[in-house]
Amino acid sequence: MHTCPPPNQVLDEWLESYDSVRGPYGHLLLEQKSDTDNDLIARLRPYFESAHMDARDYFHAQIGIDLHPDAGSPGEEACYPNCLPPKALRGLFGEVMAGMLTEAFRDSFVGGHPWRVPIFLFRYHADVEAHLFSLARDERRRREVFGRFGSDFIGVVLDDGGRVSKFIAGEAKWRRQLTDSVFNELMLGELTRDPDTGERTRSGKGVWFELNRDTSVPHGLRQLQRLLEQRDPDGHAAAILSLDEALILDHPRPLPRTNLILIAGNGARRREAGDVLIGWEKLPNEYSAAHDLQVVELILRDGELLIDGLYSSLWT
Repeated sequence: MHTCPPPNQVLDEWLESYDSVRGPYGHLLLEQKSDTDNDLIARLRPYFESAHMDARDYFHAQIGIDLHPDAGSPGEEACYPNCLPPKALRGLFGEVMAGMLTEAFRDSFVGGHPWRVPIFLFRYHADVEAHLFSLARDERRRREVFGRFGSDFIGVVLDDGGRVSKFIAGEAKWRRQLTDSVFNELMLGELTRDPDTGERTRSGKGVWFELNRDTSVPHGLRQLQRLLEQRDPDGHAAAILSLDEALILDHPRPLPRTNLILIAGNGARRREAGDVLIGWEKLPNEYSAAHDLQVVELILRDGELLIDGLYSSLWT
């Protein structure tokens, strides 16, 4: 289970925050204000290790290596998540930060709900499992990996009886440089050319499209339920039952949902302090889902330095 609380003091020292809530819409801008150094990495590390612990345990058992192999042990090249290619690590970073910031800034989020992430969903990444299995047996088999399908993370609110009363489903996106063109492609899809007119328009297959068409109860909620059944069936018995009631096909129990979009990356060169990518004054026109929406913009100066330093330090 994920048991490490968010490092609130570290986040307060590292990031400047600007929050706004307008009815069903919340916006949180976070700007890096202190440099990335070994101290920051060391203080963020426990949360990241806790977030990845379930998947690390699961993948290492699946591929047949010890959880903490000694130097020179067979299969040590396939230790999760350290050995994954840079692109995959950047995706994982965004997903962990989505959970961390949701837990740390929950009072500033739309609704002010006491969100918590009982466990991350990283073990449900079939291509990573296949890659690690091959890599443990042939260290030359390094390659990029396909992204994980479904919600990037799920957070919940547990009532006094331990039942899930609300959930938040997150989409976390990392981009090295958050320019306008990169952002538009991310949210609205790639540019395509009309064969008749020659006009270039966005495909519409970006983040907004995926959020608007998602089912009210996403697949990630079933994955969360299965993980709770395997990892802590007694401690989360009420939560497991309440999720089952929400997931049945015949007359499911309605479960209020909040959508989260986390956009993380280095700010554009000409960006001014306080500039936002998604307006905070009103609910974006592109968003048509019926659920509350929370946007988080995490603007860094040296994000890749942080990610590489952080993931190379886990369990070392």
